[in-house]
Order: sequence, then structure tokens, then C-alpha cells
Amino acid sequence: MAQVTSGVTVAEQVKENLMRVRERIALAAERVGRDPAEIVLVGATKSVDAERIRAAIEAGLEHIGENYAQEAWAKYQQIGDAVTWHFIGHLQTNKAKLVVRFCKFVQSLDRVALAEELDKRAEQVGRIVECLVEVNVGGEATKSGVAPEEVEHLIRQASQFPNIRIVGLMAIPPYLPDPEQVRPFFRKMRELFERLKGLDLPNVEMRYLSMGMSHDFEVAIEEGANMVRIGTAIFGPRPTKGGAGG
Repeated sequence: MAQVTSGVTVAEQVKENLMRVRERIALAAERVGRDPAEIVLVGATKSVDAERIRAAIEAGLEHIGENYAQEAWAKYQQIGDAVTWHFIGHLQTNKAKLVVRFCKFVQSLDRVALAEELDKRAEQVGRIVECLVEVNVGGEATKSGVAPEEVEHLIRQASQFPNIRIVGLMAIPPYLPDPEQVRPFFRKMRELFERLKGLDLPNVEMRYLSMGMSHDFEVAIEEGANMVRIGTAIFGPRPTKGGAGG
């Protein structure tokens, strides 16, 4: 039975939250003359139960992102292919075999060894995995990702693998209380993305700039994000843990 809070069920609250997030996405896009339809909304569902995820899917959410392979796989068993799955957390090489079974996107490619493993495992299951290179745009020691100056080198190395496609960049900038303080990091990512879009390499098509979470997604959109990863603004508060969507 659905939980009820103040006369509103969990499912109803999630649907209301999703509607509000979509409105905020549209307003942010329109402020800078962009089409809201070009923004891909990924629901960040780390620690979110299947009931809430199903409610969001029923309300039109088409993409969800998970941080932990085993947790994601357990949810996939319940939800299946009603939604497009993204892996957005740090991916251990030994978990690639599991992730390629159900995730269309891996947004956290940060090393050649992982690209090689994803390629091998994708070939075994007859899939092409779309990958975004994770960029440590703030140079934070506590975060995964490639330094901005090393991104092109990784893309060139990864382009040799035929069962993955490099389709964009993902970033988690430093958390700062005022989203406006994060704007320079988003701008730096946009500049890097625009430069790398000109690469003419096999298996590389730079389409997505994934940045912005619940706290700062409007600024990210104003600075060029066309994919945002939003968790708490849709699904409500959850236990505090680091990750690539919030």
C-alpha cells in the first residue's frame, strides 16, 4: 500500500515534484533562448525505492541513473526496460560485466582500463554502450574523473573500442552554497565540450553535456547542459552519500 503523508501519497508527491522540476527546466532553458525539449532529464535514483521510481515513470520520466551496480541491478529486476538506465556512479572494473547487461549509458568513464572492459563485456552481450567521460572539473581529490587537460587523450584512446561510443562529458563540480558560485565550473565544462565536439574520431560523437543536480541544475542549463541528473528535487530527501546525481 502506498505511504500517505498529509493526505498525499508518495506517488502523488513524486509526480507533483517531477512536474515542478520540468517547469524549472523549461524556465531555465527559455531564459537563455534554448528549447526545453533538448534537455534530457535523468532521475537520480540512488537509495530511491521502486515505488517512487514507478511513480515517476508513470508521470513520464524516461531516464534514471544509478550509482551502485548491485542496487541498480536489483531495481532493474523489478522495473525492467520501462525506462532507459544510466550508470552515474564510480564504476569498478569488475562491475562492468553486470552494468552492460541493462545500462544504455555509463556516465562515469574515467580510465582506459574501464573503457577496455566495457568494450569486452558489451561485445559479449551484443550491445553498444554509450559512454560519457567524467571530468573532475574542480580538481577535487575526493572525486573521481579525469582532469580537464587529460580528457582529449582519454577520448582518443577509448575511440579504438568498437563496442562503446563516446557521446559526451559528465561533471560534478564542487558543492557551493550559492549555485551562482558554481557557474564558472559549468562554463569551463561547456567550453571543453564545444572544443571536443570538433574531434573527428571513430566511435566518438559528442552529443551530451551532463551536469547539474537538484541544487544547481538551472545554472547548469543556462551554461549549456543538455542532460541533468536530479534526485532529491523529484524523489525527496534520502540518506547522505556521495554520488553523481542529487
